[in-house]
Amino acid sequence: MTILLSIIGLFLAAITAPLIVELFMVTVASFLPRRRTRNTVDLASRRLAVVVPAHNEQTSIGSCVESLLASSDKNVRIYVVAHNCTDSTVQLAESAGAEVLVYNDPDANGKGHVLRFGFEHAIQCGADAILVVDADSTVSGNLIPKVQHAFSRNAEAVQCRYEMEGARKHLKTELISLALRGFNFIRPRGRQRLGLSVGILGNGFALSTDVLKAVPYDALSVVEDLEYHLHLVLAGRRVHFLEDAVVSSELPVSAKGETIQHSRWEGGRLRVARTWLPRLFKELLRGKLTVLEPMLDLAGLPIAFGMIALLVAACLPLFWMRLYVAVAMAILLTHVLTAIGEGPRRFHTLCLLLLVPFYLLWKLRLIPNVLRASSAKAAWVRTERKAARSTI
Repeated sequence: MTILLSIIGLFLAAITAPLIVELFMVTVASFLPRRRTRNTVDLASRRLAVVVPAHNEQTSIGSCVESLLASSDKNVRIYVVAHNCTDSTVQLAESAGAEVLVYNDPDANGKGHVLRFGFEHAIQCGADAILVVDADSTVSGNLIPKVQHAFSRNAEAVQCRYEMEGARKHLKTELISLALRGFNFIRPRGRQRLGLSVGILGNGFALSTDVLKAVPYDALSVVEDLEYHLHLVLAGRRVHFLEDAVVSSELPVSAKGETIQHSRWEGGRLRVARTWLPRLFKELLRGKLTVLEPMLDLAGLPIAFGMIALLVAACLPLFWMRLYVAVAMAILLTHVLTAIGEGPRRFHTLCLLLLVPFYLLWKLRLIPNVLRASSAKAAWVRTERKAARSTI
């Protein structure tokens, strides 16, 4: 019986260890001081294009373009790529001041196709770098100057701070926002402090045209951002984090939308993990140490599932297992408290941790949907957002 329990314990330790090691590294590193840099190129010499992929986004495209224009200068061109739109997205984007590229191709499912189309057009028009902002987002006034400044320091790729808040004041939605703050802010900040590539989060990232020519954007899965970042890492490229430039968007307004979105994200990551982990492991054996941290990130369970596995492990009557669980839970708690400290209403958010058991039960119910999403073909499924602000 002891042997069987030990085998179960070793299995639970093995599946949770990548997450725990990753969180320990990036959370501790997030407290390190920033590295100072200097300009090397005049900002005015950098021609930046903004690509906004849009599929039936009439409720948000106007505010998105307006926020981009408020952050822009004369060297910035804003392209809204209207993909298979059947609403007023095109008219509203043009009225707001963007250049609209109509891309109608029913067979081109997935955001990756739209980005590749927009990138090709921007490069043909002479862009030096291209920023991606989702149509349901707004940007801080300093975002575009910060992106230009990064490329003036010879950055090849950058990721801005990506905040997602709930349109509805629901406790589960607030917990989701907290989890995303850890994933979208604490982890990239820690990687930046360590000198690692911070990753691409799908929104608020920018690439130089030289990088796009050297590493073509052929990532077409549901999690095309994760997939393309792995291509960049293998090519020896690094993405830098701009933590003071913020792109913001809203989480889905309905419980059904939250379920669809999380199932798609986590299912897509699971599919990429199955495909990429063997390849990354081979590169690690060949001495390419830069793939180690992306491997840990890809192999790590989502925090909620990792916590569930640790709770199961804590029930085993094994001293070494309970010691491991205690250390792992301490690391998880430190990561969560760090994310709380970087957000609004800290005391309120801290109190929300009392509801974590109910959040874990919700995540357990998502497992069948996640498994289905991990085997489905890439598709751009728009989740329900806020109500329309204007119509034509």
